[in-house]
Amino acid sequence: MERHEVAAVLAYIGRLDPRMIRTGEREARDQLDQWHELMAEVPLATGHGWDVRAAVREHLLDSPFPLLPVDIARKWRAHRRDRLGRHTDPTPAADPDDVASWRAELRRARQAVAAGAAAPATHRQLTGGRVRPDIEARLRVIGSCIPPAVRDELAAYRPARAAREAAVAQGEPDTLGVRCEWCHACAGEPCRSRRVGLDGRARGNAPRATPHPTRVDLATAPAAS
Repeated sequence: MERHEVAAVLAYIGRLDPRMIRTGEREARDQLDQWHELMAEVPLATGHGWDVRAAVREHLLDSPFPLLPVDIARKWRAHRRDRLGRHTDPTPAADPDDVASWRAELRRARQAVAAGAAAPATHRQLTGGRVRPDIEARLRVIGSCIPPAVRDELAAYRPARAAREAAVAQGEPDTLGVRCEWCHACAGEPCRSRRVGLDGRARGNAPRATPHPTRVDLATAPAAS
């Protein structure tokens, strides 16, 4: 803020809080010098959510203590940090091979956001909007978002899941669809090879490629009945 803007802010504060009024000429000059020193980088208002009058009213309503210039300066710094925290650098229009121009454009964009001259640029939500009709039709044909060829390649790295999918494809019960009463694995999780030591504590917890027999019996029981 310029010096005359700081003087206008002090006059506004004096109307709301008479404790801030300085009647002596020297006291008023010293007060103006102090406020201008600490609020030189604080804007009077921006087009994106900052108004020093709102900061003044918020302090007077929330605190019984007289307003200090550092209170407003700290509110502005917090407001600026919040804006920069919500900002995502857009891709500059400059040539990526021109490093100086690339960085200069990023710097100008960030400075505009920090000063309140521009709104923060955020990522668009990837899940926003409806699924395209052609993608829905393709998923109905494939049956999964993972193509069969990719699923076959992943089978070596996911033996438990591969065995489960192969069993379900052959019409067998889904053994992982129920909780294992032996190792206490939750539904959807593979069984665990747990070894118990002499002290009664578990010594191993490695996942098994095949479920425990008791889990198989529990999964096939509803089908048998």
